Amino acid sequence: MDPPSAQASESLIARVSDPNLLNTYSLVLSAADITHRIQYLSAHNIEIYVAVRQQERALYEIAAYDRENRDWPPKPEQDSFIPTFRAMSTVVIGCLVFMYGLSGEWHLKSFWFQKGAGDSSAIINNLELYRLVTPLTLHADIVHLMGNCFLGGFLLHFFFHLTGNGIGLFTMLITATVANLINVLVHGQGHMFVGFSTAIFSVIGMLCTISFAMQTKRLSLHFFMPIMSGLALLAFLGSSGERTDLGAHLFGLLCGLICGNVVRLPLFMTLRSSFAAQTLFGIVSFAFFFICWISALHG
Repeated sequence: MDPPSAQASESLIARVSDPNLLNTYSLVLSAADITHRIQYLSAHNIEIYVAVRQQERALYEIAAYDRENRDWPPKPEQDSFIPTFRAMSTVVIGCLVFMYGLSGEWHLKSFWFQKGAGDSSAIINNLELYRLVTPLTLHADIVHLMGNCFLGGFLLHFFFHLTGNGIGLFTMLITATVANLINVLVHGQGHMFVGFSTAIFSVIGMLCTISFAMQTKRLSLHFFMPIMSGLALLAFLGSSGERTDLGAHLFGLLCGLICGNVVRLPLFMTLRSSFAAQTLFGIVSFAFFFICWISALHG
């Protein structure tokens, strides 16, 4: 124990309960070349003493440190964007169910499949490019429809909450269409395809890229991302059968990974927050589907 004369010449400048804060204050005083003494009254009651002649300077150094580090480390920015209409995924899934009610299962003599199914020969030879879009709304059977509805609805909900409804629909349409085109060019003539799964895989790719590009702190997205990735991997590696187009899945995923970088564009945040821009992109997307089907039915 220090002699009474030594204690009398000291002054209490801080009382802390956190050992980490104690170490920080001690480093601050040491860096300022201020001799100090630490007295432990209990595990969470610790006092710091300095010589009386250095009291004012010590208090200044600690106050300056607290002032400079008051908001450090900075809290990550929270993405508070929420689309005006929050049920767009339900609308999309409803459209798929409605189309299945009209078309039914895949059949060679089905009017809807004859007009709108993906046919690489018709696309390459006759430039029936609408067949890159219309197959997204057709399904081979109820199993494929239900799989796309459940997985697609789950993914689209998070996707639209990140991009907004209009931008989300538009980027999904573009990536899925490009993926179908690449798949046609790779397979060549004689390849038939239908299904919304190409769009789902493009959404998975965009979600993966967006989550890193935006550095979003949304707990829900980070919690469900492994589940989304696992489902995608299971569908890609575990699916089989003549009606499963793995090429479309792969190219949809790759196109989505690339297109997800659109969020890095300086204009993205401005467009995302614009109701007019979101509405315009949404109208263009639905109109494009409608025009493609009109072209298919009258082609």
